[in-house]
Amino acid sequence: MTLLLVRHADAGDRAAWTGDDLERPLSATGRQQSAALASLHADRPLDAILSSPARRCLDTVAPLAEAHGLPVEPADALAEGASFQEIDRLLTRFAATEVLLCSHADVIGAALTALWRRGHLPERPNARKVATWVVEGGWPDPSRVELVAPPGAG
Repeated sequence: MTLLLVRHADAGDRAAWTGDDLERPLSATGRQQSAALASLHADRPLDAILSSPARRCLDTVAPLAEAHGLPVEPADALAEGASFQEIDRLLTRFAATEVLLCSHADVIGAALTALWRRGHLPERPNARKVATWVVEGGWPDPSRVELVAPPGAG
């Protein structure tokens, strides 16, 4: 019963991208971060990998999904701008599984803020890119919450 909450890897400057933001790809740094994320969680048992439908989120977890032989399941509740009610329902639905969820700063931030307000984190957290927040023991009241630093964060 572990939820892994991951913010997508680096996708470059949003303002410099001229296409549809949903299609903005990972930068070279982001591709390296994605590969490092896959290595970081290579031995972790996972039942599912869910992602925002945005290309940068799908690509962040693609190497991990491939290594685990799992599909990446797009979830609208992880899309940028999703309401907290959508996020909460999704996390509650998967709370009894081993699942990694990849999303955006606002979505991951909303989930982390809820944990902080419930007293599961000592300070208001920052949804850093490619950081993994390990939420063990269910949702909305986990037994433990831990930050695993982003790959390459030294």
